[in-house]
Amino acid sequence: MIKFFEDYVIGEETTLGAHAFTREEIIAYAREFDPQPFHFDEEAAKASIFGGLCASGWHTGCVGMRIIVESRDRLRARQIEAGGRVPLLGVSPGFTNMRWPNPTRPGDTITYSSRVLSKRETKRQQWGLVGIRTRGVNQNGLEVLSMDSLVFIERRDV
Repeated sequence: MIKFFEDYVIGEETTLGAHAFTREEIIAYAREFDPQPFHFDEEAAKASIFGGLCASGWHTGCVGMRIIVESRDRLRARQIEAGGRVPLLGVSPGFTNMRWPNPTRPGDTITYSSRVLSKRETKRQQWGLVGIRTRGVNQNGLEVLSMDSLVFIERRDV
C-alpha cells in the first residue's frame, strides 16, 4: 500500500527488491560514470585496496534508487487498480550519511530495504516529512549501501 503521512510508523521496515550485479554491468557503469581503474580493470582492481573488481558505490546507489521507484510504482498501480486513493508524490529535499561500508562484487545480489526513522509535520499543510534509511545488503548479510533521506508525503486529512 502506498501510504499517506499519517500511516507511516517509525521503525517500520520494508523490503523493496533485489538486483544481481554482473561483471559486465559493473564495468560498463564504471567506464561511463566512475572511471576509476578498480571498477573496470581486473589487474588494477587486484592491486587496489579492494583486492578485486567492485562496483562503484554510485552504481550501487543508482540501482537502489531504481528499485525504490519500481517498488513504489508497483504499489501505486495495485492501489489504483483496487480503487484506492493514492497520495500525491512528494519530492525529497536530499539525503545524508551515504555510506558504502563493503564493496559490491560481480555476482553479488543486493537486497534493498527501507526503515522509517522519523516523521514530522511541516509548514506546508498538505505535506508531512518522513525520514527513511535505505540499506543494501548482499547475499552474505554484509551491508554495501546505507543512506538517510527525507521525503515529503501527502497528508490524508488536509
